[in-house]
Amino acid sequence: MGIRKVSWNGKRVTVAGLGVSGIPAARALHRLGAVVTVVNDGDDERSRAQAEELRSWAAAHSAPDKDGGGRREGGITVRLGDGDTLPEGTELVVTAPGWRPDKPLFAAAAEAGVEIWGDVELAWRLRGHGESLRAAQSGKGGGGRPEGAAPWLAVTGTNGKTTTVRMLASILQAAGLRTAAVGNIGVSLLDAVLGEETYDVLAVELSSYQLHWAPSLRAHSAAVLNLAPDHLDWHGTMEAYAADKGRIYEGNTVACVYSVADKVTEDLVREADVEEGCRAIGFTLGTPGPSQLGVVEGILVDRAFVENRQKQAQELAEVADVQPPAPHNIANALAAAALARAFGVEPRAVRDGLRAFRPDPHRIELVEEIQGVVYVDDSKATNTHAAEASLAAYDPIVWIAGGLAKGAAFDEIVATSAKRLRGVVLIGADRALIREALARHAPEVPVVDLDRTDTGAMSAAVEEASRLARPGDTVLLAPACASMDMFADYNKRGEAFADAVRALAAAGRD
Repeated sequence: MGIRKVSWNGKRVTVAGLGVSGIPAARALHRLGAVVTVVNDGDDERSRAQAEELRSWAAAHSAPDKDGGGRREGGITVRLGDGDTLPEGTELVVTAPGWRPDKPLFAAAAEAGVEIWGDVELAWRLRGHGESLRAAQSGKGGGGRPEGAAPWLAVTGTNGKTTTVRMLASILQAAGLRTAAVGNIGVSLLDAVLGEETYDVLAVELSSYQLHWAPSLRAHSAAVLNLAPDHLDWHGTMEAYAADKGRIYEGNTVACVYSVADKVTEDLVREADVEEGCRAIGFTLGTPGPSQLGVVEGILVDRAFVENRQKQAQELAEVADVQPPAPHNIANALAAAALARAFGVEPRAVRDGLRAFRPDPHRIELVEEIQGVVYVDDSKATNTHAAEASLAAYDPIVWIAGGLAKGAAFDEIVATSAKRLRGVVLIGADRALIREALARHAPEVPVVDLDRTDTGAMSAAVEEASRLARPGDTVLLAPACASMDMFADYNKRGEAFADAVRALAAAGRD
């Protein structure tokens, strides 16, 4: 049902959800000539403002069909507070990735024989057709060619997706390629594939939600970085979650990149139906075997994309070129390098791209060093898997943790990290779960339990952590929990931590 096989002219499409994916989807479909109805669960002030903005945009971009191009005569219908009802006559549903598969809307679509796509699926079907969209806007017709579309290098995993995709984009740029980091990082894939700018290749971050709704996606090469229990309330089981992650490998043409340390990712490669000649490429923090990338004496090396991988290795970069050089960040760099090498990027560009890359805020970010104590913000560590990787990068640690546990258990992370802990400061609604795990597995570690969930608790947490810390220690905010009990998001939590640390530093200078 791609654009070449279907006339979008007058096709009745229901877009499920306003927001960062639904609005671009509605606009693109409208400009191609579809009759668009947006349904949305919420009917709050923000939703009403978004709906009004979308209606106004549609009115401004509606025009009569003059020359056989996209028919844009009508507006966009928006139904607020009515996300469960399938509009009459719907021929296709395009959903926001976060909408759960058990929504009544989707059951009704299935019963009516209506296909359900996510915004990623829509972008995949429309890739290479920016020309068609621009023609539809001008009323002059036209048709782009999918074979002219930029290939996708795709990344998923429980943790590290955004960092890896941005590293990959930096490497591709260093190689002189026109690229962008897109997908589940705030940039709409639809804008990338249908916009004015053209690309040689796209670095694409994909969540399990997005992959669930993208049945026809076929990447050039793809990586699953790691897998740990997450979003099980949405997927239902770990098996279903893993299966959706594994969809990223389906139809790969050159390389399926997996973690040697995480057997489940390799199993997903084995189960995938790929193009003939597609290779399994592992990455490891140890010495790599043939068809792997790894680390040898502080050097990132490639034994996959070399002439004689049985006996030869190609130096790519030094561990010191990766900032910060924490183990899980080195793993991210190796995965990014593997995808870039699969695309034919030269070793020098890998090195230059990694040197140029700087992580986003709140991802193992150094804030200050005060009297010999380093303060690190990893507020993005919103689950135990991410926090455990962060804890593994430092020793000794005063750990600031807590928030909304989302059903997580903390015994494993505490048992694994106990020997590294100088002390722990607990905040947030579900801190008792971490306190109980500490009592079971690290009873000798001092614990400060802050019985408050107001935003000012972060300043108190930093003060308590500074009292526990000694010169040479790291005070690490790696909450292992979501932030919404105290903060709007993990960014606000990280900002509160950084502000408190800087206030502490200023007080020490007075």
